[in-house]
Amino acid sequence: MSTIPPRRPRAEELHNAHWRRSSYSGGANDCVEIADLGAYAGVRDSKAPDLSPVILSRSALGDLLDHYTDGETWAG
Repeated sequence: MSTIPPRRPRAEELHNAHWRRSSYSGGANDCVEIADLGAYAGVRDSKAPDLSPVILSRSALGDLLDHYTDGETWAG
């Protein structure tokens, strides 16, 4: 039995999404914003909101956040 993944968000849904900024940003415009997109989450640069966001599954976003909240750094 195969499972069909949820449909990825359309451009209109990204445009109308409620984008949130971390409270740690202190109102500065140099952070990332995140939007709840159902089965997915959108992540975008607050300085460039018109550029396409990165779309991640909820589990991938959770893994990413866990990685950084554990004190690890990007090795890429």
